Amino acid sequence: MLNKHSVLERVLRPAEGDVPAEFARKLLSLGFEDQDRQRYRELSDKAQDGSLTPDEQIELDDLLTANDVLAILHAKAAISLNRPSSAA
Repeated sequence: MLNKHSVLERVLRPAEGDVPAEFARKLLSLGFEDQDRQRYRELSDKAQDGSLTPDEQIELDDLLTANDVLAILHAKAAISLNRPSSAA
């Protein structure tokens, strides 16, 4: 997740467990495909050795943004599933 509170975090409020359980479980099932993880590793290696092209930098930034969104949604979903049930 991002080091400082991003706009996404302020909008999605991951600390608020206000997602219905079924939707929370669906959110937790979302993740990267193997090919995306492999591509991230390739781009990350190239970034570390300074050989990324401008297009590859855009692709890496896109993967990092997607990772941030998933991390925020997963946090919100996990908190939603762990909240006490409201009994009437």
